Amino acid sequence: MAKVAFIGLGVMGYPMAGHLKTKGGHDVTVYNRTFSKAEAWVAAYGGKAEKTPADAARDADFVFTCVGNDDDLRSVTIGEDGVIAALKPGAVLIDNTTASAEVAREFDEAARAKGCAFIDAPVSGGQAGAENGVLTVMCGGEEAVFEKARPVIDAYARMVGLMGPVGSGQLAKMVNQICIAGLVQGLAEGIHFGKQAGLDIEKLVEVISKGAAGSWQMENRHKTMNQDKYDFGFAVDWMRKDLGIVLSEARRNGAKLPVTALVDQFYGDVQQMGGRRWDTSSLLARLEKK
Repeated sequence: MAKVAFIGLGVMGYPMAGHLKTKGGHDVTVYNRTFSKAEAWVAAYGGKAEKTPADAARDADFVFTCVGNDDDLRSVTIGEDGVIAALKPGAVLIDNTTASAEVAREFDEAARAKGCAFIDAPVSGGQAGAENGVLTVMCGGEEAVFEKARPVIDAYARMVGLMGPVGSGQLAKMVNQICIAGLVQGLAEGIHFGKQAGLDIEKLVEVISKGAAGSWQMENRHKTMNQDKYDFGFAVDWMRKDLGIVLSEARRNGAKLPVTALVDQFYGDVQQMGGRRWDTSSLLARLEKK
């Protein structure tokens, strides 16, 4: 059992912290900007809640952060009430936020100055993956630190991999989002075409999902897409945030991402349609807009 702090109890962090307590058996202290959410978590799982990130992180062996973006991350990490100010020597800071590789390297430097270690560890698998404790975790950091943290991370993960030095986890998550964006657009166009051609979508998918066209998106999203239901997972607003990070990094490293840039624009269209909180499969709604 380790002393663990978890900062950020959103749709992902809330169940992830729960798995650290129940499956991992760790002594967990939580912080959330809306304190009533932290109190609700304690009522559900036990543990403790604190009113500042620093108070939650004090004396912890492992500190997890899972918030919205780079700015949110800095707000709970840097400063007098931030996590880094309270880290004890030897502690490991593990960031599950999907953020930039740049901010990961920034926090690694700050953690080292405190005699601590840092791992960027963005996750994939969505809300269902977090609730079921079967997330994929892409890590960046030193191998010895990763091996120390991995048994703790395992509490909410099905797959945990070290991608390379600090920042590599975030870069791997960018690749993940590039692949998802293209797959969802292809699936949306396929379903749209099938409907226009008068095909039975369920029969169609039953056949093609067993061949080379099959994917997680097809298996898990085709039914709700066919029913014009888009409240089953990762929101468009968050995907646009992620794709913004991807495209910014691509400008830096010279990668050419024409399809990703186009799909990002399509998600902008979905936002304009009022679909900011729809899930990412709502690209179909854009194609079927009258």
